[in-house]
Amino acid sequence: MIGIKTKEEIEIMAEGGKLLSAVLRKVSKMVKPGISTKELDSAAESLIFKSGAKPSFTGHMGYPATLCTSVNEEVVHAVPSDRILKEGDIITLDIGLIWEGFHSDMAVTLPVGKINPETARLVRVTKKSLKRGLKKVRPGNTFGDIGNTIQRYVESQGFNVVRDLCGHGIGRELHEDPQVLNYGKRGTGPEIKEGMVFCIEPMVTLGSWKIKKGKDGHSYVTQDGSLSAHFEATIVATKDGYRLLTPLGALD
Repeated sequence: MIGIKTKEEIEIMAEGGKLLSAVLRKVSKMVKPGISTKELDSAAESLIFKSGAKPSFTGHMGYPATLCTSVNEEVVHAVPSDRILKEGDIITLDIGLIWEGFHSDMAVTLPVGKINPETARLVRVTKKSLKRGLKKVRPGNTFGDIGNTIQRYVESQGFNVVRDLCGHGIGRELHEDPQVLNYGKRGTGPEIKEGMVFCIEPMVTLGSWKIKKGKDGHSYVTQDGSLSAHFEATIVATKDGYRLLTPLGALD
């Protein structure tokens, strides 16, 4: 069942989203050649606790860190390690926190130093696909409208959307109903209603959309080793459209 959040709950989630955006903005500025993904995770953890919130991911389904640091062919959920970022890499920072009992969740893909033009285009297209999906959020539309818009745009650019992972509802639990697919048919799926809070998060690949489990036991990677980008925002459906609860990552 898809829950409808009260005005009070939405304001709490908006506060949490602002805190999370501030944390991610600071960690994003640390991304450069020579830094380890573990250093990024340590900074994220410290900043979240300093804000008065708690990390959402730590301990969730056994996940051992605050931040997901997915590099190059890693699609999502890669565990921070001693891996050193190098010039030309791309890294997805996926992060969540709990504020007054409610979760917020967001992700961005960033260049490490200078990246090649096609990689940069992959990142731009993924971010733009999220923006296009957001435009379909309004009462009376369906979740299939969101997925269809994302898929058609991504494929028109010569890339692919991952099928086996998706966005999700969010609130007192990190993952709630509904599933928010990044592909599909118009007019299918649940109807969007005012007060629904959920995450849209297109995951886009340079090659095949097929994925497999990574060696760390938590991550997913592209089967063909191609690059992947990922952007995520937490939003609430309003009577006229949507309100972005995590400002960084979607429209910045």
